[in-house]
Amino acid sequence: MTFPCSHSASIDHFVSTTSPTLQLPHHDAKSHGELSNEECDAPNLSKDEKEAYRVDWEPNDPENPRNWKTAYKGWLTFQLGMLALAASLGSSIISPANNAISEYIHVSPQVATLSLSLYVLGFAFGPLLWAPISEVWGRKVSLLPAMFCLGLFSIGTATSTTPAAIFITRFFGGVFGSAPVSNVSAALGDIWAPKARGTAVTFYAVCVTGGPTLGPVIGSSLTVSHLGWRWTEYIEAIWVFTIFILGVFALPELYGPVLLKKKAIRLRKTTGNQAYWHPHEAVKLDFKSIVTKQISRPLRMLFTEPMVTCITLYASFVYGLLYLTLEMFPIVFKEIRGWNLVTSTLPFLALFVGVLCAMAINLTNQPRYIRIVDRNKGKPVPEARLPPMLVGGVLFVIGLFWFGWTANPPHPWILPVIAGAFIGSGFNVIFRES
Repeated sequence: MTFPCSHSASIDHFVSTTSPTLQLPHHDAKSHGELSNEECDAPNLSKDEKEAYRVDWEPNDPENPRNWKTAYKGWLTFQLGMLALAASLGSSIISPANNAISEYIHVSPQVATLSLSLYVLGFAFGPLLWAPISEVWGRKVSLLPAMFCLGLFSIGTATSTTPAAIFITRFFGGVFGSAPVSNVSAALGDIWAPKARGTAVTFYAVCVTGGPTLGPVIGSSLTVSHLGWRWTEYIEAIWVFTIFILGVFALPELYGPVLLKKKAIRLRKTTGNQAYWHPHEAVKLDFKSIVTKQISRPLRMLFTEPMVTCITLYASFVYGLLYLTLEMFPIVFKEIRGWNLVTSTLPFLALFVGVLCAMAINLTNQPRYIRIVDRNKGKPVPEARLPPMLVGGVLFVIGLFWFGWTANPPHPWILPVIAGAFIGSGFNVIFRES
């Protein structure tokens, strides 16, 4: 992606300046459309004259998402959280049906576990597509079509009759489901200022981490009922399509550069003045930009920035351990303790309780973080997020050791359940702060 018309080092802070006396020659062919690179260069204008017509936010501009009413931004945050919850719920809701799927498609339970593993693997590949789409065409375009496809692939899994069909549809379900998991946090940054963003992201973190913990409870109830394992995916599809329809009508575009691009086009239409422009009009998405920027840049940061490397490896490891509990809990409570399928998934609620309790840690850090941001003249201070992560790391380790030591009888069942709350709490804090 290139910005051939940009004269600003940052698009995070916009300053509005206009000069009503300047007019460009009238362009008949494109007087109501986007500017081409040649028009944007406008050789008959000086650098200062072109900068004067750059479209930015006005002070207290009502079109700026950060200036919207708090109640409305809360409503948008709820919608974005539900998108993330729908995607994360889809990862685990099928896990209690592992044995039923194994018997149906005549494979071992270990092979049937691919229905979970491939969905999570899709989470790794999907952001390579959705992140650049989000930065070029906006948040709504990167979220809602992907959710619609997630619903279709969920139905595809529910109607599959072969191992290959189940595994392929689950993988692509994960690819499309990764859109809200990876892009919702960026959308929250579009509507919330740095000081208030932490509270919104805390709600998002609960949705992302709560989905995998609630999924097994829902999935087990469906699997043992007359509906059967296929309805774990039908219910997922119904939920996804419900949130999709809500988003189509109630979720606006949130990405500032895309909104300013539309504003520049609108000003050229209404005024007939072709001088109005915004650098995002020159941003294009092609194979070269994906390879050289969207793929290579994160990899370069991963291997050249020690802090990024450490946090990424740690967060990935912890994320993997959370999904390991989807296989660990059934072994401990169903196979070893002899509980039935539904009852053996209830300890996942302890994980969810821990996720909710972690909100207190995250929100308690907010006043401290706001003071640090104020001292830094309003600029974000990423390292100020580390102390809560340290607390989360300790809680997570305590939960793992506690669970490992008390998983088997004769230890009472309540002990590993309480340990699950520590695991959920520690994971949520780590995920939220990383």
